[in-house]
Amino acid sequence: MNALLESFLDHISLERGLSINTRKAYADDLKQFLNELTQKGISSLNPVSRKQILDHLMAMKARGMSTNSISRHLVSIKVFFRYLQQEGLLDRNVTDTMDSPKLWKVLPDTLSEKEVDLLLAAPDMHKPLGIRDRAILEIFYATGMRVSELAHLQLLDLHLDEGYVRCIGKGRKERVIPIGEESIRLLNRYLEDVRTLLCENPQVKNVFVSKREAGLCRQRLWQIIKQYTKKAGIMKTVTPHTLRHSFASHLLQNGAPLRVIQEMLGHADIATTQIYTHVNSEHLKSIHQQFHPRA
Repeated sequence: MNALLESFLDHISLERGLSINTRKAYADDLKQFLNELTQKGISSLNPVSRKQILDHLMAMKARGMSTNSISRHLVSIKVFFRYLQQEGLLDRNVTDTMDSPKLWKVLPDTLSEKEVDLLLAAPDMHKPLGIRDRAILEIFYATGMRVSELAHLQLLDLHLDEGYVRCIGKGRKERVIPIGEESIRLLNRYLEDVRTLLCENPQVKNVFVSKREAGLCRQRLWQIIKQYTKKAGIMKTVTPHTLRHSFASHLLQNGAPLRVIQEMLGHADIATTQIYTHVNSEHLKSIHQQFHPRA
């Protein structure tokens, strides 16, 4: 169970871009829950029942913990179980029927189209690493890939003449994502002029590589985004997941069908994609409040 917890914590920090403090809060809550299960002789999460989770929460209440703390614990467990189910690591999610406080439902952060333009313009295209980094930012935004998917993108996954890339997502599920002419042009420039300078080893198949002739890891890709966010003067915390959210939100704002967005994001359930309808409505409300005389 500890290995599952570490996998989840890596996911929320590297894939979702949550802060160190949020990661610690999840870790503290879930370690307490898992330790309690271990003390009861439970070594797997599959047999855990809804009643056992409720017993854990009631025990917290008996120890005098506040309602807010208990609610936070429930949210931590629900998010953990949902992740494990999506990854195929849990047979059933018994927390689906357990209500969470609405205050914990947070819409994903997105960039405006202007902020995306600023971010993409930040790398110095006169330098080899600038060309590489611009291609990385472009592909993140053009495809909506998860950071782990981009880190593992292989040369054989590129079908630039046909205008698409092949992506291996969660559960080893394959999907095809179309890319536009600008993305293709930048990728070709990187592949022809830069990648061969950085990596001469034919055994390395990753598309994006470092000076050490190795594929870029998730942490390094996140650092690249952070570096250019600061350079572009964007006063937001921007992560790979922010670009993924921006990709989906901008598609929806410009009229793309939700089912198409679901396919490109690789969501198994359209309910996961529907969060972007809430993002879009928030965008419309902000426009209304800004410009309507009686807003």
